[in-house]
Amino acid sequence: MDRQPAIELKNITKRFGKVVANKDVNLTAYRGEILSILGENGSGKTTLMNMISGIYFPDEGQIFIDEKEAVITSPKDAFSYKIGMIHQHFKLVDVFSATENIVLGLEDGKYNLKTSTEEIKKISAQYGFDLDVDKKIYTMSVSEKQTVEIIKVLYRGADILILDEPTAVLTPQETEKLFNILRRMRDDGKCIIIITHKLHEVLSLSDRVSVLRKGEYVGTVNTAETTESELTEMMVGKKIELNIERDEPKNTEDRLVVNGLTCVDRMGATVLDDVSFTAKSGEILGIAGIAGSGQRELLESIAGLQHLAKGEILYLNPKTNAIENLRDKTPMQIRNMGVRLSFVPEDRLGMGLVGNMDIVDNMMLRSYSKGHSVFLKRKKPKDLAMRIIRDLEVVTPSASTPVRRLSGGNVQKVLVGREIAASPTVLMVAYPVRGLDINSSYMIYNLLNEQKAKGVAVIFVGEDLDVLVELCDRIMVIGSGRITGVVDGRTTTKEEIGLLMTKSKQEGENANG
Repeated sequence: MDRQPAIELKNITKRFGKVVANKDVNLTAYRGEILSILGENGSGKTTLMNMISGIYFPDEGQIFIDEKEAVITSPKDAFSYKIGMIHQHFKLVDVFSATENIVLGLEDGKYNLKTSTEEIKKISAQYGFDLDVDKKIYTMSVSEKQTVEIIKVLYRGADILILDEPTAVLTPQETEKLFNILRRMRDDGKCIIIITHKLHEVLSLSDRVSVLRKGEYVGTVNTAETTESELTEMMVGKKIELNIERDEPKNTEDRLVVNGLTCVDRMGATVLDDVSFTAKSGEILGIAGIAGSGQRELLESIAGLQHLAKGEILYLNPKTNAIENLRDKTPMQIRNMGVRLSFVPEDRLGMGLVGNMDIVDNMMLRSYSKGHSVFLKRKKPKDLAMRIIRDLEVVTPSASTPVRRLSGGNVQKVLVGREIAASPTVLMVAYPVRGLDINSSYMIYNLLNEQKAKGVAVIFVGEDLDVLVELCDRIMVIGSGRITGVVDGRTTTKEEIGLLMTKSKQEGENANG
């Protein structure tokens, strides 16, 4: 039986100034299927989907919905064609309930809250959603907020759904639940398009996979007839080894001992609650947790960027064999004590680099405090910048290009390269491969393993549980600001980590380690 095309893209081209984001893309998605869109960072995936959802308008080409040409100039137009996009960053009003968010923005604002609530409950039951329609957004988990976004587009009648990185911050259990819902939608005749970078999820969920490379369409394959290696080669244009080498830790010593760390934010809420753990030299300690569970505050506390309510951070200096308490020290004092805590923050341009400065000047930020005059030598920072550009394959016109003009992935390479070049004894990295393509991601994993081999204590905050299990020697799980468990990376499973991620605060009280 011939399948009915839900959406067809013909010779779609989109430019932003001199940058060609999409070039002559031809793509078809059918009703009753789940189509995954794969590609390296900057390959044009999201730009292409934004044209379907009305955020951008193509410079060239045509879009056909149900084999009829469609002109989509706004999200409102997209909804008229029953197209709904669930973005990676949710667009919800925190103080409103689920129902209020779902009906918000309806044509002329005409709705009956009671009737709407009943209709939302029917949609939830039809596809297997678990949603408290009266719950406020600010009290919801990430998974619950995503549910509201999906039901919002279904409530408006969407039967072509586009999801941008829908599992980025979900636990394995939440991911499998979402996949079951998407399969029900597919079986109901809807067209589901997913932008993702997780190959194992692509193979387990989608019916077909379309690949983009450098803004151009490479091809489409049936999921049942392909492999991770083949998809990677299509994305990158060459074969890549997708294995992370993990050697046994050697000559490990306690390097950082954290005892009873407690941190309260400006609103008086406890964001870290009696956290205790040890980071060892020659080991990678992974940190897993649902987004916002205290990972950022923990790393900032160690780096001297957070005020602590109580607790201590003991650093065992390998040069002097002295034990030094880092609590209440400024970041500069910590460095002057000989502690080399290299911190790759979650917010690259907000905290890690200065966007208006070029790559060389950003290298100089680390050594500025050593200068005794306004005349700083640029040779060594320039040499370092050139080495990072070469070794990490940073795509930039030159070392004098302002960092803000680089893509997110290349900004991350510059930041990670600079921090590793500081020869730290403790290296803390938060989401170091976020925004990087597969090739660059594995390059970073190899760099972290090299630091481990040199005896550095590496603390790695990640969101991809497959990578955490494959890369880390131990994995510490944080939930609601407390440690809910510490597991062996060689023997644990994603499912075990996922359960620890959702543990309640009470369950985690005796799990510190």
